[in-house]
Amino acid sequence: MGISAPANRELVIRIEVALCIVVLSLLLANCTSVHAPVTLTFVDQEWATTTFNEERERELREFTRETGIQVKLLPSPESTREQLALWRELLRPGVSGPDVYTIDVIWPGILNEDFIDLKPYFANEISGVFPAITASYTVDNKLVAVPYDANIGLLYYRTDLLREYGYGEPPRTWDELETMAARIQVGERAKAKKSKTEFWGFVWQGAATEALTCNALEWQAAEGGGKIIEKDKTISVNNPDAIRAWQRAERWVGSISPPGEVGYKEWDALNVWIAGDAAFMRNWTLGYVDSQAAGSPIRNKFDVSLLPAGKASRVGTFGGTGLAVSRFSTHPREAVELIRYLISKDVQVKRSRLLSEAPTRPELYELPEVLGPNPRFALLSQAFRTGIVSRPSNITGKKYEEVSNAYMQAVHSVLTGERTAPEAATSLEKELVRITGFKKGPPARGIIKP
Repeated sequence: MGISAPANRELVIRIEVALCIVVLSLLLANCTSVHAPVTLTFVDQEWATTTFNEERERELREFTRETGIQVKLLPSPESTREQLALWRELLRPGVSGPDVYTIDVIWPGILNEDFIDLKPYFANEISGVFPAITASYTVDNKLVAVPYDANIGLLYYRTDLLREYGYGEPPRTWDELETMAARIQVGERAKAKKSKTEFWGFVWQGAATEALTCNALEWQAAEGGGKIIEKDKTISVNNPDAIRAWQRAERWVGSISPPGEVGYKEWDALNVWIAGDAAFMRNWTLGYVDSQAAGSPIRNKFDVSLLPAGKASRVGTFGGTGLAVSRFSTHPREAVELIRYLISKDVQVKRSRLLSEAPTRPELYELPEVLGPNPRFALLSQAFRTGIVSRPSNITGKKYEEVSNAYMQAVHSVLTGERTAPEAATSLEKELVRITGFKKGPPARGIIKP
């Protein structure tokens, strides 16, 4: 759901008040000093955990110490839809908005016109980033944002349960996952007390949100069912491989996955998993920190792997954030300095060690200080090279929200049994033609490597 107009306006007012305070402080400083320090305003999209907030404040204090440039961190909503609504408000002409924005990987095509091209400023840095990650923030050869952190869909699995049931490694295919999940689920329920019978084989994100778009794209891309809309702007979603992938997921609901799976978001699946009530979970890289936290019932009892393969490949949907400079910024030079600092090698290494955030540069995955506390990063490095599938956000630009909403609703109708997969795919194809004006076409073959 999007943010309501009154709530959105209230948050804009809060930010405008914060900006006024910043401006007033600068005016007062000018009364005593001709050369008042520049103060940047920065609105961040990241999850607001205590650990993250403390590390973010430390980074900004260090940046100010090194450069003399002050940074005012502004509040933001929690959900990405609410954030996007707020970003649009703050980027309206005439609004004295922030200088630097954190933007989701699916926003460059939507907000392209609101940010400056960063390619001339970061040519050297970008050359060292995973090419697939850089491509996600590039629209019409314009670097809308500099990649800041990287994320990808992964399979979490209980190492203790796999050993107990005689499995030497996690499932390599979706068929293997179904078999293993069903067997472990039956065994765990059989030995549980009556009040503890709701153990599940596999939890994921089935609510009609952007997370379902990510999950379903992984299923169909792994089967060779394409990427919803291909790079050549052909709508490929209505094909037998995509349909079979949706039908398989429909079988999971109520069998190896809870009946309420169709309402699960990221935190719902994570809570079931952390409680020790699932054998497998699909989630993002960030789920590792909470799973391994002190007091977690599954601490040291799990690991992660690439998502299972279909007949075509093993892929995870790419996620993450980038840093962008508003075209309305009055301090673009200083804004670029802040971004350069936040993506620097030293800062990325510290963030990977303290927050387990995945770096964007391949070279950092070879450092002992990065791999030591994050042994799973070797897997991520492989995934970022060969196992990424991207949502068609840059291809569809400002229409991506409509495209994603149509896609997630179609898949959700299959999961709930409201429509058959062939019916949903046919209807979705027509809807995407209407939204985009693109033509129908087959999925591209051989573009996603296993």
